Amino acid sequence: MIGTVNVASQKFERTTEAVPAARVFAQKSLEVVSVEQRDDILVCVSELATNAVQHGVPQGGNFLLKVDTDAHRVRIECHDAKRQRPRLRKPDSNDTHGRGLLLVEALASRWGVGTRPFGKFVWFELDLDRQEGGEC
Repeated sequence: MIGTVNVASQKFERTTEAVPAARVFAQKSLEVVSVEQRDDILVCVSELATNAVQHGVPQGGNFLLKVDTDAHRVRIECHDAKRQRPRLRKPDSNDTHGRGLLLVEALASRWGVGTRPFGKFVWFELDLDRQEGGEC
């Protein structure tokens, strides 16, 4: 696996099925990742895809999910059409929304936002631990 890079991307329409479909797509690209880390990555994918569907994709539009893996890290990017940058919120205990990026911040090694000519992309990276017999 050392030196191997795997990059995959897929567009998803703004539908209720988009978030689970994005998780399935990401999971298929993460075969070399430990189960525990895969679960963390899929939680983050769900949060970015949910934010894209709810806040970043216009009616009839789509978002792009890009998965980039190598021997040392996984990088996920979620591209959408809205230029407004997401922000970390501090929800009250009674709030039912607003925790997505807090989860991403807690689970990922790092995350951020980049701009595109017609929108933005939110990304996160997870460093792969090499503790499972040298495998990632």
